[in-house]
Amino acid sequence: MDSLALVELIAAGDRYQDLTRPTKALAQDRLFRIWRQDGPVLLKVYGTPARARRETHALEALGGIEGVPSASATGIEAEVSWALFPDPGEWTLGQLPENQRNGAAAGRILRAVHDSDPGALSNLSRGIDAEWVAVDFASTMRRLNRYRGRIGLDADLYEAARTIPTPFASPPRGAHTDPSPQNFVVNEYGDVTLNNWQWATLAPPEWDLSKAVWLAATHAGPRLAEGIQEGYGVFVEEEQLARWTVYHAAMRLVYEAEQRMFDKGTDSYEDTVVQLANAVARAGE
Repeated sequence: MDSLALVELIAAGDRYQDLTRPTKALAQDRLFRIWRQDGPVLLKVYGTPARARRETHALEALGGIEGVPSASATGIEAEVSWALFPDPGEWTLGQLPENQRNGAAAGRILRAVHDSDPGALSNLSRGIDAEWVAVDFASTMRRLNRYRGRIGLDADLYEAARTIPTPFASPPRGAHTDPSPQNFVVNEYGDVTLNNWQWATLAPPEWDLSKAVWLAATHAGPRLAEGIQEGYGVFVEEEQLARWTVYHAAMRLVYEAEQRMFDKGTDSYEDTVVQLANAVARAGE
């Protein structure tokens, strides 16, 4: 059964809309809004059963935290996993730039997740810790070197990025790992919900906070990024924020290059390369 057949089955004649953002990822999750008589709901159709299991476990472990969604129903139809959620709103932080109040709400969600019991989220003995970050930072830089020509990354910038000190990582806590502006959804009352928990794990709090601040500042403006830090209760030291941004930007470039290996399109890496260069200039030695 494909996603469209599944949404038609679950909608049972009600009107629905495909909200899926197009990507080049294989086995992509699909998201639909269904308009029911008592109000709209979201149907998430998972690209793989493993993603459904991971997200279900994360949401159960983090249940009760304001801003973390709760599924109203889950199921499997013809080996396709799905979940229904109350509709969290029609906008994302990326669509509401420079809204410091919404940014503060997003920061409070991240802080509550990081302050939760990590044992409830994962039984990993270590998770993503400082040693893991150091090893993966070096590995990411080696992989980035393979794609320098494709990306348009000159040798001097690559060398400067490669030799940036590894960002500081405190002990791992429960983490979302991808708190991008698109994953924070806002309703008409200003309530903020953080969606897409299938990659939640144990990671340094700096991972989530730095990524949220970097992407908010890049795609929605500095006031939103400031609001996230205010709500979280911590302002990341500029040098450390820059080092984490180097790491995040390098991971994004590697991911995009590997996803596009067989793509004949004309997508540009230029924006991320510029962000990498700006972060390198601020990262210090």
